[in-house]
Formats: sequence, structure tokens, C-alpha cells
Amino acid sequence: MHKLTESPSPQANRVTLYLHQAQLIDSIRLSLRSNLTFHVDLLPSPIDSFVATHALRSAPSPDSALSLFHSLSALPNFSHTRNTIHAMAKILASATRLSDLQTLIRGIDSGEFPSAARPAPLDLLRWYAAAGDSKSVAQTWAQMKIDGQKRPCTESYNLIIGLHVNKGENSHAVQVFSQMITDGANPNSRTYTVLIEHLIAAGRMDAAMEVFERLSAMRIRRTSRQYSALAKGFMESGRLDVVAKLITEMRRDGILPGHNLQAVFVQLQATGFVMDTEDFIREFLPDERIGSLGFSIGSSDDDDASDDDGDDRDQDRGQIRLKPWLDPSALASALSNWNPSEVSALESARLVWTSRLVCKLLRAFKRAETAWEFFCWVAYQPGGFTHDVYTVSRMIAILARSGHVDLVDSLLSKIKREGIRLSFSTVRLVVDLYGLSKKADAALRVFRELELICGAVSKSDRRLLYSSLLRTFIKCKRSSVAMDLVEEMVLSGLIPDIQTYSGLMQHFALQGDLRTVQQLFGMVRQSELEPDAFMYQILIRAYCKRERAALALRIFEDMRGADLWPDAATKALLVKCLWKEGKLREAAAVEEKALPRMIRVMEVFDILRRPIFGFGNQVVEMMTEPYKLIRQCEVTAILVLYGLPRLLTGSILAHEMMHSWLRLNGYYTLRPEVEEGICQVLAHMWLDSEIFSGSGSHIASSSSSSSSSTSSKKGTSSQLERKLGDLFKHQIQSDSSAAYGDGFRVGNEADP
Repeated sequence: MHKLTESPSPQANRVTLYLHQAQLIDSIRLSLRSNLTFHVDLLPSPIDSFVATHALRSAPSPDSALSLFHSLSALPNFSHTRNTIHAMAKILASATRLSDLQTLIRGIDSGEFPSAARPAPLDLLRWYAAAGDSKSVAQTWAQMKIDGQKRPCTESYNLIIGLHVNKGENSHAVQVFSQMITDGANPNSRTYTVLIEHLIAAGRMDAAMEVFERLSAMRIRRTSRQYSALAKGFMESGRLDVVAKLITEMRRDGILPGHNLQAVFVQLQATGFVMDTEDFIREFLPDERIGSLGFSIGSSDDDDASDDDGDDRDQDRGQIRLKPWLDPSALASALSNWNPSEVSALESARLVWTSRLVCKLLRAFKRAETAWEFFCWVAYQPGGFTHDVYTVSRMIAILARSGHVDLVDSLLSKIKREGIRLSFSTVRLVVDLYGLSKKADAALRVFRELELICGAVSKSDRRLLYSSLLRTFIKCKRSSVAMDLVEEMVLSGLIPDIQTYSGLMQHFALQGDLRTVQQLFGMVRQSELEPDAFMYQILIRAYCKRERAALALRIFEDMRGADLWPDAATKALLVKCLWKEGKLREAAAVEEKALPRMIRVMEVFDILRRPIFGFGNQVVEMMTEPYKLIRQCEVTAILVLYGLPRLLTGSILAHEMMHSWLRLNGYYTLRPEVEEGICQVLAHMWLDSEIFSGSGSHIASSSSSSSSSTSSKKGTSSQLERKLGDLFKHQIQSDSSAAYGDGFRVGNEADP
């Protein structure tokens, strides 16, 4: 154990305290990697949770981390906290030490760590998924659905998809992704990172690249991890031209390459295939100026930072030397007040400043004013650091979010004078962030100076920037200017995409401006764009809220003609609106047309492989047949809408009761076409018995006065009811879907 400096005095500033904590962490890191026996009792006492947490994260192996964890437990003045327990659990999960992980969780549940509350379900899900424990993941997932008032968050779907992908369970991964879309959870960058990495592992490089190239149009941020995975995959397959293209795209997106991508740069340079990427590659090769004075950056859960950490050990004459440990978030927190004593302590530390470290610190500051003070200060520190396009871009984004227009303008003027070109992604981010800070005019100025700031841009990029500008003006409640920009966009030959139109229509629908909603929908038709389900639903809800049921019904018919389905809430609103206006027959028709996908046995998770496209949410290459994902459960209820005709109500009950019987008797794994086919056959048989027996069963008596009046008390069916029954039978027989229609026809023709 190295001898440490004495503990700082109670009056020491926060930077001095942070530097002392970093020394403690470095001492533990070195001891864990040396051949000497580790004695935690030699450390000054008490050890705080911050030091213990980062020492655990820096352990070279799960065994050494576990040994340190138990040693810390033995200290008289130390108590494990949520941070230390979570750090230990993450290490065990990543190392697939399932038994040790479960022991730790049982210890938490039994009260062994009184200072730590029980982990949240999402934390448990994350640990079990990392450890590859499918059974525990399924149990935790089911419990989250039972306990939660809302659907699980996007990250929970990402974890389960990633688990199935890692286990090679591709069909299960697709099912969870489909359920994610159906449940209304928006896929994010992490979702597509999992998909891209899976396609790369499967050798489908072109498919992975296709997904990656669509992300920008889908308003999904492309990350360093995605770039690294693709570059490495194409490098290994010898497709150097694609690697060079990725490097160019990375520069365009303004992304700082991580450690893994730097290794690809070295390989690419060694091949001599550099083309116009030579300057960019040279910029991010290891900096000889830093040498052994580099820093081991504390771990981060951020997707961009996931590949930053490399081997932090140096060998020198048989002795282990470590790069000093540094946590940008903790250092930024210590500097939050930016007082002279703290700044002086930072200067005394003589850190070696790099673009990556400066960017990390800028992002970690909570206040834009503190970030600006640091940005100006670091430019004058000894060591030769100079701000580059990455640090300037990060600072501009921070200032734009906080609405510091003057400072942003001064930085933009400086980069224009010096000929620096910002990335297109940075310019778009600034326009978006000005929307948050309600600075629409400043966003418009940036838009008008696009070529001066980042050079020539493609039509597709300009279309995306128009979309961001429109969103900013909408957020600033400048609707009239937004519509002027739409006209300007169209006149310049740039047709807004469906997402842009949908966002505008939703805004004006919420404002009650039906005329503008209709105008925008007319522009969609004139542009020969195909409306998606989300756009149709916006129109239906807008008409219903203004009590225009006839127009809402017409949009519903157009939607069905396009083979799209409304969600349950939109359908229910339409039925309620029709019912309120006395259009009972039309309301029943809407229910009947939406019936196969809307009425279900409770506790059965229905999944449609037809994705519901929404604003900022597009899905690639999804299949279109409906199917069910069934879990073991008890049937608690069967719900049928009130007011349907008697025969329709009875056929629904027959169909759903067959589902119930299958659940209660253990038939959980039938193929969709088999199960739905059986249930449709039962519904058809019930209709047959009612129509031809002449003695209608009163088990499913009418919930509609108009229907019940057509049958006598003896149960004799009227001619109208017989015709209605024939119609319902015909709809079952002629259903075009694979599960319901084909399933029924195969089942109906089967031998008894």
C-alpha cells in the first residue's frame, strides 16, 4: 500500500477534497493489481461511499472487486450504500457471476445492508439481463407489468431485446421489439445499437448499414458505439471504402471517436487507404504529448462513452504504473461554484487537457455559466491545449439550451472568421435547443447562415433542418411563421416528410384549428405521400373533439382502406362520438371492423407485427401478420363492448371463451393460425346454431334494445336477424388475414 497524503482539513475546498479522494482510489487500484496482499484496514478511516464505489469499479477482476467489497464491510465505520452495492452488482452481472449476484440481492432483501434500499425493478432487470439469467428477467419483467401503472420504459425493452440477441433467440427478440412498438414505447439510440450489433454479429453488414443510414431520417441520434461497431465489422471484412465513408459521416455528425475506433484508425492508416480522411485520422491517433500522464476516466453508462476505456496499465521495469484516475462528473460537481480557491487547486493538479476530457467536463457541468467559465479558463492553461471543433460545438450546444444567444453568436462569429466548419448535427442541435429556450428568432438566424457555418449541405439534410426549425417555432407558439416556413420549404422544392406533417397537424389539432389541419392534410395528398396510422389517428381525434363524427368516420374508412388500424384509444373515441350523435349502426360497424384486434381475453399479451408508425418513430422491415405471445395466467374477465347486436355479442363470447378454455387447460404454445382458427370456428358454429335452430339462446341476450325487439320471447329469430347472422358468418368466412381467415378455413375443413 502506497503512503497517502494526510486527509485535507475540514475547511478544504471541494476540489482539494476530490483530489484527495482520487489519491485514495488510485492507491486501492494499484494495490488490487500488485502482488502484495491487500489490507483495506491500512487506509485512513472512515472511507466514504464515493471512494469505495469508484475503487470497486476500478477493480481488475470480479474476484478482486468481491474481496474489496467484503473487506469494506468489515470496517467498523463503513456502511455500504446504494452506490457501492450497485457497483458490485454491475461487476458480478457483467462477469455472469449469477450465484454471487443472487447472494448479493438476497442480502439486500434480508436487511444485511441497512443503508441501501431494495433495488428498483429496472436495476434488477438490467443486472439479470447482463448476467444472461432469462428466468429471472422474465419474472422481473412480469412483475414490472403487474406493479406499474404505465407501460415499462423503453430501456426495459432494450435490455430484454439485447438478452435474446445475445442468446441467439432471434424470433423472441423480434417479438419483444414488436411488442415495444404496439405498447407505444419509442425505440431510442440504444434500441438500434442492439439491433445493429446483432446484425453485425450475424454477418449481415449491409443490413446493419441500412438500419444505421435510416436513423437520421427517423430523428434517432447516431452514436460513437454504433460507428465503432460498424467500422470494426467492415474493417474485418476488408471493405475499407465503407470504413472511410463511416469516418466521413462521423465527422459530419460531430462525434468524437472512442478508444475502439482509434484502433480502427491505426489499422486503416497502416493499409495506406486514407483518401480524404487522413487529417481526421491523424487528429485522433494517440497523443505522444500525453504519454503516461493520461487519465483513466471513470466508467459511464452513457452510450457514447461505453468504448472510451482502454488498458490503463503501463509496465516499467517489472512495476505496474497506472494512469491517474479521474471522474469528470465528480470534478465538475466540485467546480460548480467556480470560486478562486477551487480554480487554484485545479491549476495545482496540472492536469493534461485533451478534447475528450474537456468535452466530458463541459457536459458534466449543471450550469451553462460554469461551463462557460471553464471553457474560457482552459484555453489559457499551460500545456498547449487549443479548443477545436468538438469543444466549441459542445459549448455552443450548452449555451443554446440555456438561451445565451449573445454568447452563441460570438462563438459562431469566431468560427466563421477562422474558417472552422461545424458539423451539420451540431447546427441542427442548436436549432432544436433554441426551441427549448424559446429563442425562435435566433434559431432562424442560424438556419439562414447554414452554409457559412457548416458548408454545403444535401437536400435531405436541409429538409431535416427545416423540420427542426418548424418544431422550434411551434414550441415558441409562432404558428403563423411556421406555416410560412412550410410554404417556403415547398416552393424551394423540399417536400416535408410524413413526420413533419404529422407533428404540425398534431399541434394545430390540439389548438382546435381544424382548418389548418385540413390544409396540411391536403398538402400531404397533393405531395402524393402516403399517410401513416399516426396521421390518420390525429385526424380522427381532431374531428371527434369538434363533434364532426361523419368526417371522422370517413377518415376511419380511408385508414382501413390503406390496411391500417387505429389504436384502442382512437377507436373508442370514434365510437363514443358516433354514439353521441345517434349513429348507432355506424358505431357498431366500427367496433365490428376493429373487433379482431381490439377485443381480447384479459391478461393475454397481444402483439401485432404491424408496427404503428408515429411522429419520430419508424420501423424497418417488420412483417405484417398478427400473432399472439401468450403467458401462463388465469383468466380474470372477458370484456365485450356494450350495445352490440345480439348475434355479434354471442359470437364474440364464443370466440373469447374458447381462448379462455385453451388458457385454463394449458394450451399456451399453439401457433396463431391454429388458436385463432379454432376460436373462429367456435364463433361460426354458434352463429349456425342460432340461425338454424330457431330457438335463440338467451345466454348472450341483447344489449341493444333495437336487436332484442327483433326476437320474440320464445326465441324465434326474425328475418332481419337471420340476415344479420349470415353477414357475420360471411365476414368470418371471407376474412383475409392469415391467423383469423386462413386459420378458420383450415379448421373448418378439418375432419371432426
